[in-house]
Amino acid sequence: MTLTQPLGRLRLGVNIDHVATVRNARGSAYPDPIRAAQLAEAAGADGITAHLREDRRHISDADIEGLMAALTLPLNFEMAATAEMQAIALRHKPHAVCLVPEKREERTTEGGLEVAREENRLAHFIAPLREAGCRVSIFIAADARQIEAAARIGAAVIELHTGAYCDFHAEGRFEERDIELARLGEMAAYAHQLGLEVHAGHGLTYDTVEPVAAFPEVMELNIGHFLIGEAIFRGLDPAIREMRRLMDAARA
Repeated sequence: MTLTQPLGRLRLGVNIDHVATVRNARGSAYPDPIRAAQLAEAAGADGITAHLREDRRHISDADIEGLMAALTLPLNFEMAATAEMQAIALRHKPHAVCLVPEKREERTTEGGLEVAREENRLAHFIAPLREAGCRVSIFIAADARQIEAAARIGAAVIELHTGAYCDFHAEGRFEERDIELARLGEMAAYAHQLGLEVHAGHGLTYDTVEPVAAFPEVMELNIGHFLIGEAIFRGLDPAIREMRRLMDAARA
């Protein structure tokens, strides 16, 4: 008789962008994203994610400085592939840099980065980041062409965009949800075969996290907006601990 072995522990990166969104709504000094990061660590987070956008709509340059000084957890610095952001990343040298698409008019990140179309530019863009010791991750859709391009340009990690899967679930479009979930699983396995470390994130909630957490190739989930919203009702520590519990249950 063969016993099923539990999967390895899945890392949880907590995105603190929207703590800064609330702070910036009043132009005050609170709530403090650095304090949120420290609470997240105490609640079981394995890393902190922060997206410094071109328009600075939530996380600020001072937040990045403060996080680098205060954190004992790894910082995953999300950014657009621009010269300005590259210079900031090279100055701070965070543990990880995740390249994401960015448009001024969008409410949040829409879709994955178009790597295949900009392969040459992105290969040159990430080279100095790799040389500085940053793990480079590319946020992409579950698409073989984009995954292959990410591997060719030398990225260490891809982060699969789970937004479509989560949207289909929220809208009750369950057949489309299941198709997208199957695609995510297939592409996670394919990326792993190519030697890429696989992460996933965007839009994950208590209702949608377990099927993604169960993919054996996925090593990390990055979750933010839902956790910050849930913290209004139950507190940040319990909100994160419940997500951690669901992730661990999915891996058992």
